[in-house]
Amino acid sequence: MRSIAEIFFGALGRKALGSLKGLHDTSRLINTTFYWTVVSPLRGKPVRLRASVSEVVKTGYNSIPIVSVIAFFVGIILALQAAYQLKKLGALIYVASLVGVSITRELGPILTAIIVAGRSGSAFAAEIGSMKAAEEVDALISMGINPVRFLVVPKLLAMMLMLPALTIIADGVGLFGGFFLSVTLLGIHPSNYIQQTASSLMHKDVFTGLVKAWAFGVAITIVGAYQGFKVEGGAEEVGSRTTSSVVISIFMVIVFDLFFTVLFYFLT
Repeated sequence: MRSIAEIFFGALGRKALGSLKGLHDTSRLINTTFYWTVVSPLRGKPVRLRASVSEVVKTGYNSIPIVSVIAFFVGIILALQAAYQLKKLGALIYVASLVGVSITRELGPILTAIIVAGRSGSAFAAEIGSMKAAEEVDALISMGINPVRFLVVPKLLAMMLMLPALTIIADGVGLFGGFFLSVTLLGIHPSNYIQQTASSLMHKDVFTGLVKAWAFGVAITIVGAYQGFKVEGGAEEVGSRTTSSVVISIFMVIVFDLFFTVLFYFLT
């Protein structure tokens, strides 16, 4: 009969080995994706342009309505909450400053990334996972086609391009939401609101948000692809991995947001 110490340290060791294996598999996927995205085109093996355009439409263009609606509502909510406190100080005009900086630096990129993680990141995991369960990935390998080049690279290129673009749209719509509430409900003159927003925003605010969005796109794609390739069973495993991809993607978005926020705080 095993002792309590053997059971405890055995379970701990198995968890550690599992974590190391997951880290190793993730590193291999990142290296392979980087090779087929950056190095391979320089050696005469271009990316699948038509598939990339299709992924751009699915991940970017089709996400515009939901991103716009949520950004508009968030802009209204943020302006209303700011006015609740600033009204006590007689400084309602600074609602424009708070909404502008908050949307461009934080809320625009992170909300867009969470929406895309739930919408497209889960679709990546489900698509690759279904192909893995149906042995279609093995069929690609047997035909001499690298599954990362065939499946992951077009998704990665689309996400790196479209997540910053969606963030720009979310920033604009969110700013308009704050402007709409401030002009209609708070009684701030439109020209004063626009002038205050322009004086508060700087180029680095928008640039910070776009850098975050680009990193979020990479993280969401890698997580979705990794969870898809890890599918071993049938439909139940596909559903489980799809759920995990959403949860882990959102977690990674928060981690990357913290990292870049601290980085830009000390750099600027």
